[in-house]
Amino acid sequence: MRPIVEMQFADFSSIALNQILNNAGTHYWRTNVPVPITVRLPSGGTKGSGPFHSQSMESIYAHYPGLIVMTPATVEDAYTMLIEAVAIDDPVVYCEHKYLYYHLKADKLPGEGLPTGKARIVREGRDLTIVSYSAMLHEALAAAEQLAGEGFEIEVVDLRSVKPLDTDTVLASVARTGRLLCVGESFPFGGVTAEVISRITSEGFHLLDAPPQRINAKDTPIPYHPNLWSAHRPGAKSIAAKARKLLRE
Repeated sequence: MRPIVEMQFADFSSIALNQILNNAGTHYWRTNVPVPITVRLPSGGTKGSGPFHSQSMESIYAHYPGLIVMTPATVEDAYTMLIEAVAIDDPVVYCEHKYLYYHLKADKLPGEGLPTGKARIVREGRDLTIVSYSAMLHEALAAAEQLAGEGFEIEVVDLRSVKPLDTDTVLASVARTGRLLCVGESFPFGGVTAEVISRITSEGFHLLDAPPQRINAKDTPIPYHPNLWSAHRPGAKSIAAKARKLLRE
């Protein structure tokens, strides 16, 4: 049996942290017996969802060993990565952003996709690298399109999974552009964006022409009101503004 657990909302998984982190995450290390469980977390915010139905929990799960953390951004990846998650013998935390439910569709589903742990260059550029994942990919692409109208060529990288994290693809992109902006919907402290910047600074400092930057949700509970929610999380406008500042450095 390969159990699939669906948490309804990622926020609710907090009451199962002991079972996921301490039991499933350590079981193979303790017993040499695999735990092929997939935990589906409908993640991220939508208008009016408020603080208990909108959180992005991937950074918490990525912090602990023994777990794979997937963060698909497209219908195609959501499909192929879920199939892969069920087939993997390790416990997988599968963060499916609710944006995928309401805004994206595919005319044809792929037979197979990139392996987990491999990032994808979604848009090529030479002036700045934007690294994103999950629903923020679409905001990053919209920001890149805005900046293209101003003469900037922005490269956009979709991480696809945050544990494992494809540092090599990000390093190769930064080698081409010299600048790095990381975008995430989760809270800023101790998040995926901080980890990416830490790795690139440690392994590719010589590649950077300016200090790497990041943009995350505000460090507050997530508001209900649609206008406040839109201001709380990164969007194409705020990402483009952050990128313009970095491009001037």
